Amino acid sequence: MTTSLHLANAADLERLLPMVRACHEELGYAMLTPEALSESVLPLLEGDPHGAIYIIGPNRAPIGYAALSFGWSLEFGGLDGSLQQIWIRPGVRGRGIGTEVLSSLPRALAQAGLAALHLEVKREDEKTRRLYHLSGFRARDNYMLMSRRF
Repeated sequence: MTTSLHLANAADLERLLPMVRACHEELGYAMLTPEALSESVLPLLEGDPHGAIYIIGPNRAPIGYAALSFGWSLEFGGLDGSLQQIWIRPGVRGRGIGTEVLSSLPRALAQAGLAALHLEVKREDEKTRRLYHLSGFRARDNYMLMSRRF
Protein backbone atom coordinates (compact mmCIF):
# COMPACT_ATOMS: atom_id res chain seq x y z
CA MET A 1 0.00 0.00 0.00
CA THR A 2 1.17 3.49 -0.76
CA THR A 3 -0.60 6.22 1.13
CA SER A 4 -0.28 9.62 -0.50
CA LEU A 5 0.53 12.73 1.49
CA HIS A 6 -0.15 16.18 0.07
CA LEU A 7 0.76 19.50 1.63
CA ALA A 8 -2.61 21.15 2.22
CA ASN A 9 -3.38 24.66 1.00
CA ALA A 10 -6.25 27.13 1.40
CA ALA A 11 -8.33 25.31 -1.24
CA ASP A 12 -8.40 22.29 1.12
CA LEU A 13 -10.00 24.14 4.04
CA GLU A 14 -13.55 22.85 3.52
CA ARG A 15 -12.32 19.24 3.26
CA LEU A 16 -10.10 19.58 6.34
CA LEU A 17 -12.48 21.26 8.78
CA PRO A 18 -14.88 18.29 9.20
CA MET A 19 -11.92 15.98 9.85
CA VAL A 20 -10.36 18.35 12.40
CA ARG A 21 -13.72 18.69 14.14
CA ALA A 22 -14.15 14.89 14.17
CA CYS A 23 -10.66 14.49 15.63
CA HIS A 24 -11.38 17.04 18.35
CA GLU A 25 -14.68 15.34 19.21
CA GLU A 26 -12.97 11.96 19.38
CA LEU A 27 -10.23 13.30 21.66
CA GLY A 28 -12.70 15.14 23.88
CA TYR A 29 -11.28 18.60 23.18
CA ALA A 30 -13.31 21.68 24.00
CA MET A 31 -14.99 22.54 20.73
CA LEU A 32 -14.01 25.75 19.01
CA THR A 33 -16.65 27.74 17.19
CA PRO A 34 -16.63 27.13 13.42
CA GLU A 35 -15.05 30.56 12.93
CA ALA A 36 -12.33 29.95 15.53
CA LEU A 37 -11.56 26.53 14.06
CA SER A 38 -11.20 28.03 10.57
CA GLU A 39 -8.97 30.78 11.98
CA SER A 40 -6.73 28.19 13.67
CA VAL A 41 -6.38 26.01 10.56
CA LEU A 42 -6.19 28.59 7.75
CA PRO A 43 -2.74 30.07 8.54
CA LEU A 44 -1.23 26.58 8.25
CA LEU A 45 -2.75 26.28 4.79
CA GLU A 46 -1.48 29.68 3.66
CA GLY A 47 2.22 29.06 4.23
CA ASP A 48 2.65 30.15 7.84
CA PRO A 49 6.22 29.11 8.77
CA HIS A 50 5.09 27.85 12.18
CA GLY A 51 3.33 24.77 10.87
CA ALA A 52 1.75 22.78 8.09
CA ILE A 53 -1.03 20.29 7.49
CA TYR A 54 -0.72 17.27 5.24
CA ILE A 55 -3.73 15.57 3.69
CA ILE A 56 -3.64 11.80 3.85
CA GLY A 57 -5.07 10.08 0.79
CA PRO A 58 -6.46 11.63 -2.39
CA ASN A 59 -7.11 15.39 -2.33
CA ARG A 60 -10.67 14.95 -3.60
CA ALA A 61 -11.59 12.40 -0.91
CA PRO A 62 -9.05 12.58 1.94
CA ILE A 63 -9.00 9.86 4.57
CA GLY A 64 -7.14 11.87 7.20
CA TYR A 65 -4.63 14.56 7.98
CA ALA A 66 -1.44 15.24 9.91
CA ALA A 67 -0.91 18.66 11.52
CA LEU A 68 2.58 19.84 12.43
CA SER A 69 4.10 22.79 14.21
CA PHE A 70 7.73 23.85 13.87
CA GLY A 71 10.26 25.30 16.26
CA TRP A 72 13.97 25.45 16.96
CA SER A 73 15.82 23.15 19.32
CA LEU A 74 19.22 23.88 20.80
CA GLU A 75 19.21 20.36 22.23
CA PHE A 76 18.61 18.68 18.87
CA GLY A 77 20.70 21.19 16.95
CA GLY A 78 18.21 22.89 14.69
CA LEU A 79 14.71 22.89 13.32
CA ASP A 80 12.33 20.52 15.05
CA GLY A 81 8.69 19.69 14.65
CA SER A 82 5.79 18.51 16.71
CA LEU A 83 3.16 16.21 15.29
CA GLN A 84 0.17 18.01 16.78
CA GLN A 85 -2.48 15.70 15.38
CA ILE A 86 -2.71 12.70 13.14
CA TRP A 87 -6.21 11.53 12.37
CA ILE A 88 -7.50 8.84 10.06
CA ARG A 89 -11.17 8.18 9.33
CA PRO A 90 -12.42 5.38 11.61
CA GLY A 91 -13.68 3.32 8.66
CA VAL A 92 -10.18 2.89 7.22
CA ARG A 93 -8.19 2.46 10.42
CA GLY A 94 -6.30 -0.76 11.05
CA ARG A 95 -5.04 -1.03 7.46
CA GLY A 96 -1.50 0.22 8.03
CA ILE A 97 -2.18 3.78 6.90
CA GLY A 98 -1.01 5.35 10.16
CA THR A 99 2.12 3.22 10.14
CA GLU A 100 2.88 4.28 6.60
CA VAL A 101 2.35 7.98 7.38
CA LEU A 102 4.55 7.71 10.49
CA SER A 103 7.27 6.25 8.29
CA SER A 104 7.08 8.50 5.23
CA LEU A 105 6.35 11.86 6.88
CA PRO A 106 9.41 11.89 9.19
CA ARG A 107 11.63 10.89 6.26
CA ALA A 108 10.31 13.79 4.18
CA LEU A 109 10.70 16.20 7.09
CA ALA A 110 14.28 15.05 7.72
CA GLN A 111 15.09 15.63 4.04
CA ALA A 112 13.65 19.14 4.45
CA GLY A 113 16.06 19.81 7.33
CA LEU A 114 14.22 18.84 10.51
CA ALA A 115 16.51 17.51 13.22
CA ALA A 116 13.76 15.89 15.32
CA LEU A 117 10.03 15.23 15.37
CA HIS A 118 8.11 15.07 18.65
CA LEU A 119 4.60 13.97 19.54
CA GLU A 120 2.33 13.51 22.52
CA VAL A 121 0.38 10.43 23.52
CA LYS A 122 -1.81 9.69 26.51
CA ARG A 123 -0.03 7.48 29.01
CA GLU A 124 -2.94 5.03 29.14
CA ASP A 125 -3.25 4.72 25.34
CA GLU A 126 -1.18 1.55 24.92
CA LYS A 127 -2.28 0.88 21.33
CA THR A 128 -1.17 4.29 20.07
CA ARG A 129 2.00 4.23 22.16
CA ARG A 130 2.91 0.89 20.59
CA LEU A 131 2.28 2.29 17.08
CA TYR A 132 4.49 5.30 17.80
CA HIS A 133 7.20 3.09 19.32
CA LEU A 134 7.19 0.80 16.28
CA SER A 135 7.54 3.94 14.14
CA GLY A 136 10.75 4.94 15.93
CA PHE A 137 9.45 7.38 18.55
CA ARG A 138 10.74 6.94 22.10
CA ALA A 139 9.62 8.24 25.48
CA ARG A 140 12.13 10.67 26.91
CA ASP A 141 13.31 9.61 30.34
CA ASN A 142 12.97 12.20 33.07
CA TYR A 143 10.81 14.49 30.91
CA MET A 144 7.17 15.42 31.22
CA LEU A 145 5.25 17.78 28.98
CA MET A 146 3.95 20.86 30.78
CA SER A 147 1.67 23.54 29.32
CA ARG A 148 0.42 26.97 30.24
CA ARG A 149 -2.65 28.26 28.45
CA PHE A 150 -3.01 31.97 27.62
